Amino acid sequence: MADTSVKTLLLSQSDLVKAGVLDMPKCVDVIEEVFSLLGKGDYLMGGPLENEHGQMIYFPDTERFPGMPVTGPDRRFMAMIAYLGGRYKICGEKWYGSNAQNWKKGLPRSILTTILNDSDTGVPFAILSGNLISAMRTGAVPGVAARHLARKGAKTVGVIGGGVINRACLLAIKAGCPTVEEAYLYDINKDKFDSFAKEMADKVGVKVHWAPSIEAAVCPADIVTIATSGATFPRIEKEWLKKGCLVTFTGAAEMDLDCFSENTVIADNWKMHQAFILDGKEHPQGIDAVGVVAPSFFLLRYVNDGLYDESKIRNLGDVVNGDDPGRKDDDEIILFPTGGMPVHDLAWGYTLYEKALEMGLGTEYVFFEEAYWR
Repeated sequence: MADTSVKTLLLSQSDLVKAGVLDMPKCVDVIEEVFSLLGKGDYLMGGPLENEHGQMIYFPDTERFPGMPVTGPDRRFMAMIAYLGGRYKICGEKWYGSNAQNWKKGLPRSILTTILNDSDTGVPFAILSGNLISAMRTGAVPGVAARHLARKGAKTVGVIGGGVINRACLLAIKAGCPTVEEAYLYDINKDKFDSFAKEMADKVGVKVHWAPSIEAAVCPADIVTIATSGATFPRIEKEWLKKGCLVTFTGAAEMDLDCFSENTVIADNWKMHQAFILDGKEHPQGIDAVGVVAPSFFLLRYVNDGLYDESKIRNLGDVVNGDDPGRKDDDEIILFPTGGMPVHDLAWGYTLYEKALEMGLGTEYVFFEEAYWR
């Protein structure tokens, strides 16, 4: 008789650390593989466009009922669903709540769960602690961009924001561009500098200098990585950008229109950003509502207002697959907006799941031995 039980493997943060979740060079390779699948079209994400970042709860500005959350910096709940083909052929979801005020309670800004499902039966065969998966895959995206789009011999990185995500971003940029030797960190909280600098020196041999302003971090940089949170966006002036630099937007930054118009824009997956625009059109606050979730926010506003021709925007997956030449010369400035895709969580989560099985990690949970109703 066939086994009709439904069981899942629960993998904690400590299980994932043992399985190699913090192995950034491997993570960059896995995420590069996903970009190849994106370029080929062997994936699906949510919504009729098959490319939505996720389904988000937009909290109201005022409390409508006692206890109902209200909007705030990075305040959201979101379900991010996807199917990923290639060697994976799985469905799954990244599910999370986020609130910038979590630090007051000793919690990370976001609490995340990664769920992996059989794409045929829907069985959830693994449920994983998602925070490190998400942080690593988020960092790995600019790492892949640096591998394919950075100027040859790039040595310096400007780091805007010294939080968890930019730690992962700098580790990944070093993995993708081994010539990197030093970084300039700007954060509104200088207390983050010492631990950030020590970690980068110890793990990848990158010397980190304190930058007293955003300008001081950006001007010497061959690669700029932006990952800030909160209600205020950093502003970057066109004149600060070094010839040949690559700017990666893991968080939003304010730039004037001509900065986008006069330089090259290559996105992680522009179809997803088009879905952000459609979300904005449906929201009472318009396109400004997606500022809470889209690192490409300022570019989206220019596109939505008809000021920027989105047909010029290319995609990293095509560069990875060799269908797009990528950088044309060492003086070209490339802007790389990202948005975060659940396909990346699924790929890195599945890679760790396979390793966990090999190592005998995790705890089995039985949903049911036999369905009560069928």
